[in-house]
Amino acid sequence: MSRAAAGPVATRPALHLSPGRASRDAAAEWWQPRAMDESGVIDALLRTPATWAVVGLSGNRARAAYGVSAYLQELGHTIVPVHPGADTVHGAPGYARLSDLPEAPDVVDVFVNSSRAGAVVDEAIAVGARAVWLQLGVHDDEAVARARQAGLVVVQDTCPVIEGRARGLG
Repeated sequence: MSRAAAGPVATRPALHLSPGRASRDAAAEWWQPRAMDESGVIDALLRTPATWAVVGLSGNRARAAYGVSAYLQELGHTIVPVHPGADTVHGAPGYARLSDLPEAPDVVDVFVNSSRAGAVVDEAIAVGARAVWLQLGVHDDEAVARARQAGLVVVQDTCPVIEGRARGLG
């Protein structure tokens, strides 16, 4: 079962990692602080064009992160691979850490073991991400609480591909 919540978020300047993309502030009503049910949060994350930093994404085609990131691109999102190897994946240059990105991503998609997820969530908070998505099987309730306390939108133990296809996306 997935868990999600929306929380207040400070206004930040537009993100411009992708040429021609509308600014995050112009098209992202879901970033605004308001109550939204779990389904609404997931729907907004999947439908609102955004920059997704995919932590754990490498060029390994056998890994789930590889297919999920391709799906996110199909939906119109910009993906940013984050992996110690800093591989270029799906044409997107990689970075070793979230703190290496030139600008804060909108969403940090967490494809690491649950025991490492807390550190990734803390880094997402530190770099100013607006949301964290912990993939199917990734659980860290304490990290989720820290993210929500910091005002991030949170989804836990859920897959964007499963959720998107259930909504007829892609």
